[in-house]
Amino acid sequence: MRVIDFRDASCRHCYKCVRHCEVKAISVVNEQAHIMKDHCINCGHCLEVCPQNAKTFASDMERVKGYLRQGMKTVISIAPSYLGVLEYDRPGQVVDALKRLGFYEVRETAEGAALVTREYARLLEEGKMENIITTCCPSVNDLIEKYYPSLVTMMAPVVSPMVAHGRLIKSIYGEEVKVVFLGPCIAKKEEAIGDERVRGAIDAILTFEEITKWWRAEGIDIHQCDDQPVGNPSPEVNQLYPLSGGVIQSVLADTSKDSYYKVHIDGLKNCMELFEELKMGEISKCFFEVNVCEGGCIKGPASDKWQQSLIRAKMDIERQVKHREKAQGIDGSAVLLYKEFTDRQVVDRQPDDKEMQAVLHAMGKYTREDELNCGACGYATCRAKAVAVFQKKAEIGMCLPYALAQAESMSNIVMDVTPSMIMIIGKDMRIRECNKKAMEMLGVSREEALERYIFEFIDDKDIAEVLRTKKQMIHKKINLETVKLKVVETIIYIDSLESVLVTYQDITKEEKAKEQHYNLKIETVEMAQKVIDKQMMVAQEIAGLLGETTAETKVTLSKLRDSILFEEDE
Repeated sequence: MRVIDFRDASCRHCYKCVRHCEVKAISVVNEQAHIMKDHCINCGHCLEVCPQNAKTFASDMERVKGYLRQGMKTVISIAPSYLGVLEYDRPGQVVDALKRLGFYEVRETAEGAALVTREYARLLEEGKMENIITTCCPSVNDLIEKYYPSLVTMMAPVVSPMVAHGRLIKSIYGEEVKVVFLGPCIAKKEEAIGDERVRGAIDAILTFEEITKWWRAEGIDIHQCDDQPVGNPSPEVNQLYPLSGGVIQSVLADTSKDSYYKVHIDGLKNCMELFEELKMGEISKCFFEVNVCEGGCIKGPASDKWQQSLIRAKMDIERQVKHREKAQGIDGSAVLLYKEFTDRQVVDRQPDDKEMQAVLHAMGKYTREDELNCGACGYATCRAKAVAVFQKKAEIGMCLPYALAQAESMSNIVMDVTPSMIMIIGKDMRIRECNKKAMEMLGVSREEALERYIFEFIDDKDIAEVLRTKKQMIHKKINLETVKLKVVETIIYIDSLESVLVTYQDITKEEKAKEQHYNLKIETVEMAQKVIDKQMMVAQEIAGLLGETTAETKVTLSKLRDSILFEEDE
C-alpha cells in the first residue's frame, strides 16, 4: 500500500519536493515526481511544500463510515495534539462532536503514552542500553531502520503510544472493537497498516483535516456541542507528548533514579545530524527524545492548516495540562509493549568511475569547474545528482544550469543564423538585445549596441508608435536610409518587458531584382514598339511601291487591251 504520493502535476523545473526531501525518496520520471515507497519515511514534508498541491493520501474515511453504518462498536483514539490544533470552546466539545458522528467512545492516545512512559522509565532505571532513542515517531523509526541501521540497538524496544493505546482499547472492549486513531500524522498510517509487527492494534487512521471536513459535511458545529468527558482516566503529564520535550517531562515524572543525560531533538535535519554523531560512537549514556516534525506532533503535516502558530499551539496545550504527575489508574498489564526493530537498510547500486563520468558528461559537466553544485535540482552537489540519474531517480533535464545552457545555446543558434535583423527595444528606446545580423548591419558589437539608442541608427517613428499604442505592426515595407536597406518591418509589443521585438527582413536584393525585372520589361516593350514602328514603316513603303507598280501595270495592260481591240476594228 502506498500511503502518500503525487498526482500528475506541472513538476517541470520545480523539484521543490526533491529539495525538501532529506532522504531523497522522490524520483522524477518524465518530469513527474513520484514517491519511492521503499525509501520513504512518510514524514509528509514533500506534500506540505508542493506548490501544485498535488498530494494524494490513502484515506480510511470510507472504511470508518462503513464501520459506523454497520453498527460496529468503534472507539476513537485521539492524539493529545488536538488540544492545540482543533478549534473549540471546551475540550469536551470535541468528544461530543465525535460521538455525534456515531463513535461509541472517545479516549485519549495519551493513555497509551502513559504505558510507553513506564517502559522508558524501566529502561532508564535498568541502565543496560548505551544510548536510548525514543520510538514514538514512526518516521524516525523508518529513518533509523532504513538509513542508520547501525543504531537499531539504541532504539527503545517499545511500541508507539498509538499502538499501545490500540491494544489497550481492545483489551478493554474486546478484540472485535474497531479502533480508529485520530491525529496530525501521516506516518501513522504506514505504521498501523504497513508494519506487520504491530498490525491489528489500529483498524483505521483519520487525520484532523479529514475529521474537520466530516463535521462540516454533517453540519456539526463544534462550538454548539456539549462538553462531554473522555472515556479514560486522566493521563496527566503524558498529555504533553505532542510537544517537543514532552516525552522527557513524562519520563522524569515516572522515574525515580537513572544516570542518562536527556536531550530532545526535533526536525528531520537535526535528527539526521544526531544520528551521524551517534554513528561515530562518541556519545554514550544519553536518552534522546526525537521527532521528525519541528516543534513536535503539533506541527504534523495533517495539522498545519488549522494551527500555523507553533507557539500558540504549545501554549494552548501547556495551559490545559494542569497536572504534571505520573498517570494513575491506567492498567496496561495485559498489553504487549515490546517491539523489535531491525535493519531495513535501503541499498542502491553506486556508479563506478567510468559510469559516473558518463553521466556527468551527459549533464555537460566535463571539469570540476563545470560542477556548480547550485542545488536547484534538489541535490546538494552535481555528483550526488549524477548518482541519482544513474539510479533512475532523477533526469538530466533537472539540472537547471544545463537546461538553461541548452536553451540559450539553441536560441543563440536560431538568433545568429536568422538572416533578419532582430532587436528588443525598451520603452526608453535603448537597445536591450540584438542578434548577429543586427550587429552586422548597424556596424557595432553587442556590447556597444546595448549602450546605444535605436534612434542613433534608424528612424524610430514606428517603434515609438507601437510602444505608445501597444498595437503590433506587421509586414510594413520601409527604407532604412541610414543603412541603405529596404526591409519588411515587424514590431511586436512585449507587455511583460515593456519593450518591443523589432525584426527587419532585408529585401534589398529582392527589390533590386524586381526593379531589374521591371526595367527589363520596359526595355522589352520599348524594343517591341520600335519593331512595330519599323514594321509599319516597311509596310507603308511596301504599300507605296505596290501602289506605284499596280498603277503602271494597269496603264500598260489597258494600253495592251486597247491596242488589241482597236486592231480588230480595223
